[in-house]
Amino acid sequence: MDVLCCHGAGRTSSRTWTWQPWLVLFICLCGAGVARAQVRYSIPEEMAKGSLVGNIMQDLGLDVKRLKSGRARIFTEDSSKYIGLNTDKGTLVVKERIDREELCAQVSPCSLHFQIIVENPMELHRIDVEILDINDNAPAFERKEIRFEISESAPPGARFSLDSAKDPDVAINTLQTYQLNPTDHFRLNTLSRPDGTKYVEMVLQIALDREKQEERQFILTAYDGGTPQKSGSVKINVIVLDANDNSPVFSKSVYRVTLPENASKGTVVLRVSATDADQGANGEVTYSFSRSTGSSASSLFNVDTFSGDITVNGMLDYEKVKHYEIDVEAADKGGLTDTGKVLIEITDVNDNAPVISVISFSNPVPEDSAPETVITMLNIKDLDSGKNGHVKCSISPDSPFGIKSSSTNFYSLVSDQALDRETVSEYNVTITAADEGSPPFSTYKTVTLKISDVNDNAPLFPRQSYTAYVVENNPPGMSIFSVKASDKDSGNNARISYLLDDYQVNGWSASACVSVNAESGAILAVRSFDYEQMKEFQIRVKAQDGGSPPLSSNVTVNIMIQDQNDNAPQVLYPVQTSSSLVAEMVPRSADVGYLVTKVVAVDVDSGQNAWLSYKLQKATDRALFEVGLQNGEIRTIRQVNDKDAVKQRLTVVVEDNGQPSRSATVNVNVAVADSFPEVLSEFTDFTHDKEYNDNLTLYLVLALAVVSFFFIVSIIAILSVKCYRWRRDRMFYKSNGNLPVIPYYPPLYADVGGTGTLKHVFNYEVCGTTDPRKSDMKYVRPYSQSVISLDGTQTLPHAQRDNLISDISESQYKSFQIKQTRQHHFLVVYLFTDRTPPEQRQ
Repeated sequence: MDVLCCHGAGRTSSRTWTWQPWLVLFICLCGAGVARAQVRYSIPEEMAKGSLVGNIMQDLGLDVKRLKSGRARIFTEDSSKYIGLNTDKGTLVVKERIDREELCAQVSPCSLHFQIIVENPMELHRIDVEILDINDNAPAFERKEIRFEISESAPPGARFSLDSAKDPDVAINTLQTYQLNPTDHFRLNTLSRPDGTKYVEMVLQIALDREKQEERQFILTAYDGGTPQKSGSVKINVIVLDANDNSPVFSKSVYRVTLPENASKGTVVLRVSATDADQGANGEVTYSFSRSTGSSASSLFNVDTFSGDITVNGMLDYEKVKHYEIDVEAADKGGLTDTGKVLIEITDVNDNAPVISVISFSNPVPEDSAPETVITMLNIKDLDSGKNGHVKCSISPDSPFGIKSSSTNFYSLVSDQALDRETVSEYNVTITAADEGSPPFSTYKTVTLKISDVNDNAPLFPRQSYTAYVVENNPPGMSIFSVKASDKDSGNNARISYLLDDYQVNGWSASACVSVNAESGAILAVRSFDYEQMKEFQIRVKAQDGGSPPLSSNVTVNIMIQDQNDNAPQVLYPVQTSSSLVAEMVPRSADVGYLVTKVVAVDVDSGQNAWLSYKLQKATDRALFEVGLQNGEIRTIRQVNDKDAVKQRLTVVVEDNGQPSRSATVNVNVAVADSFPEVLSEFTDFTHDKEYNDNLTLYLVLALAVVSFFFIVSIIAILSVKCYRWRRDRMFYKSNGNLPVIPYYPPLYADVGGTGTLKHVFNYEVCGTTDPRKSDMKYVRPYSQSVISLDGTQTLPHAQRDNLISDISESQYKSFQIKQTRQHHFLVVYLFTDRTPPEQRQ
């Protein structure tokens, strides 16, 4: 419901003005979804700047917050801003000095009309402020002195037009009465024009006598009706002339004429005519505008002095002044006059095109705006009248907008259809305003409406799923793949961020396998992949825009791990150990193609990286065996004979088909024999071969280095001891004292110094000679075990010892004994010293 509120405001002069309540009207206005109210205030003119006009916050029911959020402002059609809006207090205040006479002249009532626009939602409130007149102007005459020449023959009742006083105030404050002093010969006749203005005539009451008094003076005073009353006066001088019996007389007392406003300069409006019955110079009539004619009329029209033709002398404008009243005075040479009235009505011509003013403009327009949303408020006005001022408004038909009339001269541009920025982001709407004149005038105004984006489109991937390939053993941080989504929105609504939808992938978190660059959509490997552990996995990448709320979409990326030849073949059979000997036995009666064994190997790679081939790298007798290229089977390629060695060693290389290829080597021991003892005697020292016992070789080298170190230290110590003893013996030899008896040994033998270092469980005898090549050592270790060990892994029962030893040659048996000695790490050092008696050394 719209409210019409009217209040009066006043100021103190000689009279006290007080606030007067006006009638409150409630009006409902419908149209285009715009709320409207009308409020009327009355204030006196000449109020000080900042004076209160009215409280719209109370009268319109608008709080300060609504005024600020709706960007409340004043719109005036003529752009005059006498009234200001204080949005902090919700009041209307005087912004500039208001002079009612300057603003409205004689028009009454004098009002300021403007609108208060409030947006979001759109509201339009009409405010009328009536400016009340105060008596701030006194009546005034244009001239300081009026001069008349009147014949003494002028009869009583003769009338003489006087200048009218001007008082720009209105109503009671304007001109009210005239007074003439003295009044012995003349009286005043006060008359009123159709517009209400007053003018006076001086009427002769007593005939003048030039011979008594040739010149007379009078004072004409004009009074207004204000409080306090103000006045203005003018001096009248009357010169008495000699007799002129007849005055000019107009053919009509009032002339009426209509004139179109587009009449050009020089156009004859009409001709006035007056006659004088006198003869000669007293009968010659001249025409002029009376002094009572207003300045505006006298400037726009002209009267020919002799013909009485009234012509246009300026530019007429119906919209400013619709009618003129002219007093034409006819005078003869004798000074007698008559006054005729000319009323000119100005008719309207369609000379003004409509004017389109945008008073509110919501730009840009959100694309999700509902139908009937007010976008722009327009004021369309045509200064012409009637059909010439009747305006029809329309817009281009191909736009999704419509235009509706909200109130007189006001139109609303509203949305008519659903908007989609992604389809059309900008509209140029042409508004046409045409009047109904003949010919009609039209005005065009183009309004550019930008459609602002709303987050109504989710990011989209070109495909629903992708497949990416990555070679295993990739470096962490390597780019695997890149996804790209597009969003039809703009700005932040189209700013896409990429996220990884984290979930379990083969027991792993997806974020532990890959990461996604939030800006570029690049998928990066977080770790190095191993094809043998994980051949493929699937992730989901989310594309999310920056809207509020954000929209998103997902895409599936299948990541395929590609195999790389990073694993060498592994031999499953025969099993290779460093502590035992495994040998395959081939009977000497084996024929060609005899299957000795099969090398079994696997490769955990895939594809051609796992295709294995077998090759014989080296063999004791390459002419005896061959290896199947594909199956790894070792077969004889000829008949086995007695000349073939019992102990055969084959080295087989297993190689895959990768690029580059990888390989593994396996040693296969083959015994060509028909019985186990024959095999045992041949393979006793086989497992400790230097070529196949790298660990033992390393230990022996370290032991030899340590022994060498201690040996050098021991030699230095022995040399030192011997040097010391030699000096002591010489000292004892030269002295004749009692010396201890040193036993004498035959030259062939020498005593062994020091004590034995072998454990007591070993029985040994040492016989030393002066010749180290003839030294001898003998030791025996008791065998109390029930079995004996062949190489640390194969054993024989103790009862079979004698039979085995009898089959083994003496050299083999000695080798066996030495080997047993090595296992116990015995070290014997022989020191041979010179025991020759001192007397023989000379």
